[in-house]
Amino acid sequence: MGVGVLVAYASQALKLGSIALQRRLLVTLEIRNKDPSYDWFLTWLALQTKSPPKPDGRVRWARSSQLSVETRVYQEENARNATFDLVAGPGNHYFKYRGAWIKMTRQRETRAVNLRSGDPWETVSLTTLSRDRKIFPVLLSEARDIAVRQQEGKLVIYTAWGVEWRPFGKARSRRPLPSVVLAPGQSERIQQDVKSFMERRQWYADRGIPYRRGYLLHGPPGSGKSSFIQALAGAFSYDISIISLSERGLGDDKFNFLLSNAPARTFVLIEDIDAAFNKRVQTSEDGYQSSVTFSGFLNALDGVASGEERIIFMTTNHIERLDPALIRPGRVDVSELFDHAVPDQAYNLFISFYGGDSSVSKERLEAIGKSLESLVSEEMDVGRRISMAELQGLFIRTDVQQVMSACEDIFTQKRQR
Repeated sequence: MGVGVLVAYASQALKLGSIALQRRLLVTLEIRNKDPSYDWFLTWLALQTKSPPKPDGRVRWARSSQLSVETRVYQEENARNATFDLVAGPGNHYFKYRGAWIKMTRQRETRAVNLRSGDPWETVSLTTLSRDRKIFPVLLSEARDIAVRQQEGKLVIYTAWGVEWRPFGKARSRRPLPSVVLAPGQSERIQQDVKSFMERRQWYADRGIPYRRGYLLHGPPGSGKSSFIQALAGAFSYDISIISLSERGLGDDKFNFLLSNAPARTFVLIEDIDAAFNKRVQTSEDGYQSSVTFSGFLNALDGVASGEERIIFMTTNHIERLDPALIRPGRVDVSELFDHAVPDQAYNLFISFYGGDSSVSKERLEAIGKSLESLVSEEMDVGRRISMAELQGLFIRTDVQQVMSACEDIFTQKRQR
């Protein structure tokens, strides 16, 4: 009996000693999938596991029997194809980074999932010797730089997921600002205003003025409001954070929190605000409030608890439906009309589409463009207008020689309505 007691005490002492030794000699870094660095690390992980060992030997993997597959589908000329990458799956994995061995444990919680995305909660833990703890910031910095390089020259769209912002889809190519043809001088005017605001941060601080600015782009559908915001964001190397006022369960507090915690260097975009506030408070058939209140929206824009350091773009097709309290200075600092096409716009859009067409001479192209400009001017004088979206759709599907006849057909249909 005495021997048994001694063995039990020895076993317990050994266990406690092992735990104490691990705490003293080892250090563990936990990365949760709610943290931005989680996606950075997985991107870095995928590159390390699929690429051959580097000459400098900074990363070396031990053999692992627990793998996950990542499939990427892409479009070729005549068919769709796919590639497969085998990455470390749930379980324990070991790799050597900059001379230090690291144990990576990837854990997936199958009983609980993110109710909005449906993805399971995951955690990645990195364990190494305490003396090598300094390599963690180095590894995360490398992973961050790789993620940033992959998004260079790209536009990231963020959407609200509960009370946090998440990228929506993959980063897309930035749209050149000249590709959105506006009325003469309009693009330059808005661009200069945004640039001036960005350069006057200290000016606002010195005068105690909240550092925020609001823009309202109004006009008929198809006039280029959303396209211009997307191109403008790319011109300033900004991203876009979209928030829908009609999202079910979005209340005043959540809306204010999202607005105050929008990702850095993003334009906050709120589209079709006239539809959200026709009845001041939007409710569903079962009486559940599915939008912020009008007063809550105003307080989020410039109330005591509203955030700073932000640029908000709002769009509407019917500015006459908006309450004067919403569009007063301080909430809307710049209001711009995006109207139907004017003659100069029609001409410039035509040249931008067909300027590189080698099947027609420069003189012929100029003549067609001037004829189109005259046609739009004549129809505008009698109250018939054509939108930029209609012209763009026309140019996409029409040969340069058939542009005039196709445009005349559109106006003929408008006369018959």
